[in-house]
Amino acid sequence: MSRPVIDKDECSGCGICVDSCPNGVLDLVDEISVVVNEEECTGCGICVEECPMGAIKIEED
Repeated sequence: MSRPVIDKDECSGCGICVDSCPNGVLDLVDEISVVVNEEECTGCGICVEECPMGAIKIEED
């Protein structure tokens, strides 16, 4: 199972990852990106590619 991991210290809260995720895995909470629907993550990596801060990585379980 793949899941995005967000470095909250690096996240700027821009929301680009939220908008780019085709499966609705991410959302903004208190201006920080968080995983809200982990089971829907396919590990596509779009969020990683789109994050201008480099704050997201995909981990495999």
